[in-house]
This record gives sequence, structure tokens and C-alpha cells, in this order.
Amino acid sequence: MSDDNTDENIVADDWSPEHRSGVVAVVGRPNVGKSTLINAILGQKIAITTPKPQTTRRQQLGILTSNEAQVLFMDTPGIHKPHNKLSEYMSFAAGDALKDADVILWILDATEAPSGTDRYIANVMKDTVPNTPIILALNKTDTLKGVHNFTQHLALVPHVIDFKISALKGTQVPELVAKLTSMLPLGPRYYPVDQVSDVNLRFIAAEVVREKIIMNTEKEIPYAVAVAIEAFSEGEERTTIEGVIYVERDSQKGIIIGKGGSMIKTIGTQARLELQQILEQPVHLELRVKVLKNWRDDEALMRRLGYRLPKRGDDD
Repeated sequence: MSDDNTDENIVADDWSPEHRSGVVAVVGRPNVGKSTLINAILGQKIAITTPKPQTTRRQQLGILTSNEAQVLFMDTPGIHKPHNKLSEYMSFAAGDALKDADVILWILDATEAPSGTDRYIANVMKDTVPNTPIILALNKTDTLKGVHNFTQHLALVPHVIDFKISALKGTQVPELVAKLTSMLPLGPRYYPVDQVSDVNLRFIAAEVVREKIIMNTEKEIPYAVAVAIEAFSEGEERTTIEGVIYVERDSQKGIIIGKGGSMIKTIGTQARLELQQILEQPVHLELRVKVLKNWRDDEALMRRLGYRLPKRGDDD
């Protein structure tokens, strides 16, 4: 993965007594642009993005380093009321990020009035982290025309300041980052200056494949799919990746494979081309499809796929 967001003039092994560092939890309901914003801040793609809700399933760290600060942006699953074991896992992941945060960045959709889910998030934050400072970012303002009143958005929760941004176009994003940085405590760097995320290449490969599935399928398929990378071998001339796409029903397997293998070929080709850009070398990608019945409601199967719910009492 290239290091496009790091200033070449950063001093790697030293920082001033005024250096700031800390965690910014990026929260919001599904599909408000959290991952898009983090990618824009870092100047490169570390998190998959699609127009469909619940694309992000796990916490993922985006690391922005300068001579003055190291900001750890924690991308979280969209906060929502759980309706199965997988969404319960996602809710726990988002709650953990809130508890670890020095500052909370709450993304709201400026094009829509606050929803019941937004009010649910406000209550979650009030109950979980009542003393953590919150900044509101009203996203997608580039699509608005005329004068708009955001009184309902701003009334959801007491906040330090609000920004009208466009994660897609970068509007007000530098100003937002500067404000967030100023609110972090004094502290050292926790990661090397050239590291932009805490995930490994296996995870990135699985997420890229899952993104292409989401973009090419409809209805229940994007939410019933999990991707596991069984083999990842980096060679001098190419990287070989073997992955398994898990679904819940035989009918879903047929959809993923497609007529004459057309869908799995499309998914594989799109994923391979993007992975070649990330890895900066040719990629050989092999994908298979398997059925794990009702895996989203089976904790043992979820653990097998990397979604580990905490034991009861561990979330206190």
C-alpha cells in the first residue's frame, strides 16, 4: 500500500513537547460517509466504500501523521439497533470505539432530517460517553441547493462545533482535521510515520473482494456474505491470493457464481485489478463460494469468520 498521505519532511524519531496524539472515533448511522471521509483525510483508500448501508463491519484505524500530531481515526460500523448476531457484533465494535475515543466525530447526512437511528445514536453516546467532546460534521453538503436550516441536526446532542463538509469533494475537511487535532491531548506517536492503517494485507484483500460483491449484487446478498482469505503469498513477480466467499443459502451461492460463472468472474476481475493497484504488482486471485447456513446468527461460525462477540460482562 502506498504512503501518499505522509509528508516527506516529517521527522521520524522525534517530536516536540507540544505534539498531540489520540483517538478520534468516527461514528454515525450506516451510509453517511464515514469511510469516505477517512479515505479523503488520509489521501488514499484504506476502507471500502459503497452506496449500501452496513458496508463497514469491523473497527479500522486510519493513521494521519504530521510533525505536530498523530491522529488515529477509528472507522466504526454504523450504529444501529441490532437485529442479528452480526449486527450485535457491529454494535459492540462501535461502542468500544466510543469508549476509547478522546474526541468523537459524529457524521450526519445534511440532505436528510435526523432519523430515529440518529436519535438512537445520540442516546447511546449520552449513556456511554457523556463527557467525551463531540464534533458534528454535516456531510454531503455539496449536493444541497439554496439555504438550509440544520437546527434539528444541531439539537441532537451538545457539541463543541459543527462543520458543513463534503467527504467526496473535500470541502471543509482540512479545517475539520485541524479542529480535531487541536482537541487531542499532548502525547507521543504510537505508530511509525509511514503507517496509515492497523490492518494487514489479508484483511484488505478480503474487504476489496467483499466491496466488489456488494457493488455487483442486490437485496440480501451483500449482507449475507463474508470473505475469508485462505492463502496470501507475495512473490517477487506477483502475489497469489486464494479466497472463499461464504453465503448462507444455496440460492445465494448460485447468484454469486452467476450464469456460466459470469458473476464470480466479474467480482474476481474487479477485485484483482484494484489489488494490483494497492500491491503495485500483478495479482493472481482465486475465489470459491461455500455455504455456511445462517452464519450471521451463529456465534461459533461468526468467530470462525473473524467476528468475535465479547463474552457477557466484557462490554462493561
